[in-house]
Amino acid sequence: MTDRTSDLRDAIEKSGYYPDVVSHAVDAAVAGEAVLCFLVHHEPTIDERDEVRRHMSVLVLTASRLILAHTDEHPPDDLLPAPYTSSSTEAVAISAIRSVVVNRMVANPASYAGKPIPPPGANEAVLTIGWGAVGRVDLEPAGCADPECDADHGYTGVVTADDFSLRVSAAAEGPQAVADLLEFADALSASTGTVATR
Repeated sequence: MTDRTSDLRDAIEKSGYYPDVVSHAVDAAVAGEAVLCFLVHHEPTIDERDEVRRHMSVLVLTASRLILAHTDEHPPDDLLPAPYTSSSTEAVAISAIRSVVVNRMVANPASYAGKPIPPPGANEAVLTIGWGAVGRVDLEPAGCADPECDADHGYTGVVTADDFSLRVSAAAEGPQAVADLLEFADALSASTGTVATR
C-alpha cells in the first residue's frame, strides 16, 4: 500500500483546526510508520456556557497499529490563563483489536440497489472499535416466567466492548464524511482479518 502521510497532513490542514498542534501529536504517535489509511473528524460541541468548543479526532492505520488522537480546545482557567488545547494519543496493536462494528443507516432502502457511496448511499454510519481497554456493563433485574414468583433472581446483563465510537451523518458533515468513515472501517476490518490469519 502507498504511504499516505502527506495526504493525512493535507487533511489536517484542510480542517483548519490548529493543524500544527494536531499534526505534531499525530506524528509523534505514528512514530515514522507508513500511514495506510486515516480518518480526520472535526466535531464542534457546545459547553455548559453555550460556547462552541471544537474537538478533533484523527484515526490512523499503519501496518501494525491503530493510532487514535484527540485534540480539544479549552477556555482560560486556573491552570492556564490563556485559551489552550489538550491532545491525547493512544496506539493499539492491530493484533489487540477484538471487534470492528460498523452500523450503516440507509434512507429509502428500496431505491438503494447497490448504488455507490457517497450519495445515494448510507446517510449515517457509526464505527465502534473494541480492544478490551473499556467495557460497558448493562444490568437489569433478572426474573422468571412465573408471574406469581416474588423471589430475588439477581441480575442479568451484557458486557460490551466500547473503547471507541464515532458517528458521522451525511446531514451534518456531508456524504463524503460518511464515505470516508466507511472506507476507514473497511481498511481496519481488512487489517484485523489479515492479522487473524497469520
